[in-house]
Amino acid sequence: MKKLLNRLINHENISTEEAKQVLVNISNGMYNQNQIASFLTVFMMRSITLEELQGFRDALLELCIAIDLNDFNAIDLCGTGGDGKDTFNISTLASFVTAGAGVHVAKHGNYGVSSACGSSNVMEYLGIKFSNDEDFLKRSIDQAGICVLHAPLFHPAMKNVAPIRRELGVKTFFNMLGPMVNPSFPKNQMVGVFDLELQRLYGYLYQQTNKNYSIVHALDGYDEISLTGKAKVISNQAETMFSANDLGISEIKQEEIFGGSTVEDAAKIFMNVIKGNGTEAQNNVVCANAGLAIATSKQISHREGFELAKASLFSGKAKASLDKLIELSKN
Repeated sequence: MKKLLNRLINHENISTEEAKQVLVNISNGMYNQNQIASFLTVFMMRSITLEELQGFRDALLELCIAIDLNDFNAIDLCGTGGDGKDTFNISTLASFVTAGAGVHVAKHGNYGVSSACGSSNVMEYLGIKFSNDEDFLKRSIDQAGICVLHAPLFHPAMKNVAPIRRELGVKTFFNMLGPMVNPSFPKNQMVGVFDLELQRLYGYLYQQTNKNYSIVHALDGYDEISLTGKAKVISNQAETMFSANDLGISEIKQEEIFGGSTVEDAAKIFMNVIKGNGTEAQNNVVCANAGLAIATSKQISHREGFELAKASLFSGKAKASLDKLIELSKN
């Protein structure tokens, strides 16, 4: 590790194989906490290369507890986090709206590191059980249309890193990896990323797969469609610029999608929205993201996906999906 750190501090890059090996070594407990923290810190101070990101991704996918959900042709809606915007749980709500629209969802998530409330925080608060039992997950996705893949249960390699990430409390390259290491290897993905450079890297890596994908970055910094301005979307079809006008809706203000400062605040907003009692801004931002996920999976237009998302939310189907998952969690 010492040699590697010296090279990185001297602004040298490491190869895909070296990056992969470092994470394998971390998972095997070969480095102490200070070394791991230093390694994470280096990548906060300089850009990650395509080769490095690919190596980290390959290591986590190789080391993960894989789960077979191929029969469900599921989609994952997952953002990198780390955008510093403290929005409410848009992609998690969008996941239930997507499930309510009849598109199976394999939601990869984790506790918040750089935000007040990550997807796992709010789902745990609402009574959703985290499990890596394949039968339970298949039952969940079959009956509720969604299952939750809580990252720590599928990535034992990261147990040595989790406490360091929590103590650092800022985004690290593990934020960059989250959406790419879903242990069910879904064929469809809608990914939000926190900057344009990372979106470009994701674009290169996803081009090498056979997935249907949409990679989103809002130009004012959000790792999702925020409706606060334009967003760039890279898909397996094209690169496009998205604006609220494309869906026949208005732009919104940043404060309209703020998520509160506690898990309780986040859960209250979550339940309000899923019951159909959200503000127009909250409803639209959730349905814009769910709409893109539905469109990505079904290979239809975003506008058509948006209409299906609204139907799911306002008919109560999204809430029924949540209620069913909570019920299954109790058994």
